Amino acid sequence: MGFFKNFYRKIVPQSVWARPEMSVTFRAEIMPGKNRQERTFRIKEVLPNGRVILYDFTGEHRQSSFEPVNFKRQNP
Repeated sequence: MGFFKNFYRKIVPQSVWARPEMSVTFRAEIMPGKNRQERTFRIKEVLPNGRVILYDFTGEHRQSSFEPVNFKRQNP
């Protein structure tokens, strides 16, 4: 168990806020007039600088562009 724990720590830095295939939702101020489902995208890649690339949406995006992640929220 100790080997995998140390291996994981070396691969994933502690300050990572996103992971590939995770869903994120743009803040409503960035996409006014769109509902939550239209503002939700999946992460394709996390870049070393902390920005993400999304599926079906162009460009690099930073953490402050998205709503805070709520792990207790139920998916519809």
